[in-house]
Amino acid sequence: MNTFSVIFLIVLSLSCAVEYWLSRRQARHVAGHRGQVPETFSQTVSLQAHQKAADYTLAKGRLADVDRIVGLIALLALTLGGVVDGVFQAWANWAPSPLWVGVWATATIFLALALIELPSQIYQTFVIEEQFGFNKSSVQQFVKDQLMQLALGAAIGLPLLALILWVMGGIGGSWWLWAWAILMGFSLLMSWLFPTVIAPLFNKFTPLEEGPLKGRIQNLLNRCGFNSQGIFVMDGSKRSGHGNAYFTGLGNNKRIVFFDTLMATLEAEELEAVLAHELGHFKCKHTIKMLVATAVMSLLGFGVLGFLIDKPWFFQGLGVSQPSNAAALLLFMLVSPSFSFFMQPISAYFQRKFEFEADSFAAAHARADKLISGLVKLYKENASTLTPDPLYSAFHYSHPPAAIRIEHLQSKA
Repeated sequence: MNTFSVIFLIVLSLSCAVEYWLSRRQARHVAGHRGQVPETFSQTVSLQAHQKAADYTLAKGRLADVDRIVGLIALLALTLGGVVDGVFQAWANWAPSPLWVGVWATATIFLALALIELPSQIYQTFVIEEQFGFNKSSVQQFVKDQLMQLALGAAIGLPLLALILWVMGGIGGSWWLWAWAILMGFSLLMSWLFPTVIAPLFNKFTPLEEGPLKGRIQNLLNRCGFNSQGIFVMDGSKRSGHGNAYFTGLGNNKRIVFFDTLMATLEAEELEAVLAHELGHFKCKHTIKMLVATAVMSLLGFGVLGFLIDKPWFFQGLGVSQPSNAAALLLFMLVSPSFSFFMQPISAYFQRKFEFEADSFAAAHARADKLISGLVKLYKENASTLTPDPLYSAFHYSHPPAAIRIEHLQSKA
């Protein structure tokens, strides 16, 4: 251990302590308000539905607490425990070159992390989601999804990793700029391909049938000046009872997607209002703003990695005896979340701000009261808590808490 080891342990301890404190606050706040429906929802949400949402939130919170402990143990074992160092040394005896040592060692670590997370995913799906009536996935479907995700991650991730490691070793001191450009270009390509190539591997997308609903939606799109490659219904019900809607893709490859569960829950005017909210994100340029923010943060991250990559104390402080480009990249990905933890409220603030702006857009192009009634139905159907802890939500919620969001919409009605 060296000075950086101590700094890492201090930052890790602080982030874990704050996360635990926030989790306890959330649990106390939700449990303390379980017995009474908030006044804003007293006429629209039953006490039974409110209590179901509270119990669902508490169950997920308990699992998240366990996940954090497991993640902490795994991170310490990988770094200060020497597991990363051991994996790289083991692959050095088998791989044909330093580049492929890095590729296969990194892949091994990520596969191990995926296996560590698997029991939690199984419990979430077949215990918590089953208990609250949301799980629609079979064991066969779950296994198929896991294998497909693993295969897709390998097919896409390994060549990208090899390319970045090649750039790191062969371009010179400006490698981090080239690596950043490659990563951003790849992200844009994946965003463009996702609707038509990747998403259909996991779900069936059916064009929305002709009729009054499609006509209503097309009129909304015309009013908003939005062009898309189509309106589709996704078979989300084959895995979950949760409902949602989104638009995806870039450029001329944009798609509007409704979950079939959402279609079964909301009325036509409510669906129109929900879609108007999603279009608000596009018209307010939130997608572009998030891409720019992601690009800037990625550039800063690669810049920091460019500084750390030739510092022996960085490797020694995290339990790696033989410095390498791949080890530096892997260590940075493992430990950077602890150092960036306290930036979460800033990111969450801007995401909630975007949600308010999208709601305002929806209220101007559809009926605000229908968006309110649609959201209330979604809160009930998805068992979303109506009483989150304010500090917890400030750290973790990308959407405004239910009562605050409804109050904002009522002011626009």
